[in-house]
Amino acid sequence: MGEERAGEERRPVAVWDALRSGPLRFLRSAAPLRCWAHLVSGAVLGLLLLVVLVLLLAAGLALSVVGIGLLVLLGVALAGVPVGALERRRLRLVEPLPVPDPHRALPGAGRGARLRTRLRERATWRELGYTVLFASVLTAADLGFTAVLAFSALLVGSPVVVWALAPETVMLIPGRAVPGPVEALPATAVGLAGLVFCAYAGALLTSGRVRLARLLLGPREEDPARVLELTRSRARLVDAFEAERRRIERDLHDGAQQQLVALSMTLGLAAYELGGRGAPGAGGAGGDRAAALVDRARGEARQALEQLRGLVRGIHPQVLTDHGLAAAVAEVALRHPIPVEVDIDLPGRLPGPVETTAYFTVTEALTNAAKHSAATAVTVRGRVEDGRLVVQVTDDGRGGADPAAGAGLQGLADRVAILRGRLMVTSPIGGPTRLRVEVPCSG
Repeated sequence: MGEERAGEERRPVAVWDALRSGPLRFLRSAAPLRCWAHLVSGAVLGLLLLVVLVLLLAAGLALSVVGIGLLVLLGVALAGVPVGALERRRLRLVEPLPVPDPHRALPGAGRGARLRTRLRERATWRELGYTVLFASVLTAADLGFTAVLAFSALLVGSPVVVWALAPETVMLIPGRAVPGPVEALPATAVGLAGLVFCAYAGALLTSGRVRLARLLLGPREEDPARVLELTRSRARLVDAFEAERRRIERDLHDGAQQQLVALSMTLGLAAYELGGRGAPGAGGAGGDRAAALVDRARGEARQALEQLRGLVRGIHPQVLTDHGLAAAVAEVALRHPIPVEVDIDLPGRLPGPVETTAYFTVTEALTNAAKHSAATAVTVRGRVEDGRLVVQVTDDGRGGADPAAGAGLQGLADRVAILRGRLMVTSPIGGPTRLRVEVPCSG
């Protein structure tokens, strides 16, 4: 924290990272001072919080008989919300990565709806638990640390204190008077050792506080509202991806592909005319060269058309939409240069995103096997087990595949993760290579 790196501007560093940078480097940095500021301020704020909570609880219990106390107790239940917000800001003293706000946006309706929203959130009750810990255990720890830090600082300055109060008697330790500043130098050494101890102890206490704050004051994926929103966002992402894929397929099929077909027909008519309606040499030498060029262009147009058709099939094959995963994989296997055995037995049609993800996983695995594995046989097996589609592609190639080396499998892993599935690749040197994908068949 506050370390200066060569050629870089000053950037805050987490306390734990600063502590691991080296003992002496840590002591020379601003990290100990920031830790001390965080813990000393925590002691002061903790005492104030303890007083406020005790007064509110006492007032709430005393006034509960007339109904007003219930509102006070409700305020105590929500006290963790502002405390959590303050602590997330205060952590910036020692932690460069901010702790995100775990709360949802409040509705625009009345105060009652906003209050119900906060009370129904688990984050509110986690913040209340942190507030109770802050006002009790954490405050006690901060006070103890502050006392040790203050006493160590007093010992460091003891020669000055003795000199300033002379000829009055000064006792740094009860029962032992210090006659002069020179005799106080050992106390200075003890105080310096105490400050070094406080530097490392403060870093450890602060690191623990950061972890606790991230646990109790940060968002959690398992919160029902956040899970629901995450699931919906994943579904929207998959639907948008599929819609864009279909749009590209439709545009290529209805636009570029039809234009290439028309171009090929036009070139065929031009070749027929240049050939004098079938009479060789009717157009002379120049006509023969022109006819040859037209024939070449016609062949290139035909090749481009075949490539475009293959691209359209790769974007989203019609057989996948019409007949499902097993038929689509079987069609790919027939065109594959390596013999592929397909064993896919499914109880029926699966959700569209699941079929699409499994299909492109299989095609990517088959493409990699043809390009890199030197395999002589590939097996594709698919089953539905415990509500999950499990597809495994195995080849007998040389192995040694690295999933992190290419973007293909990385992209597939990201797509599988969107559907809350997982992609596993095992490829020891010498083979075989196994790619296994598991995708839930329901939301």
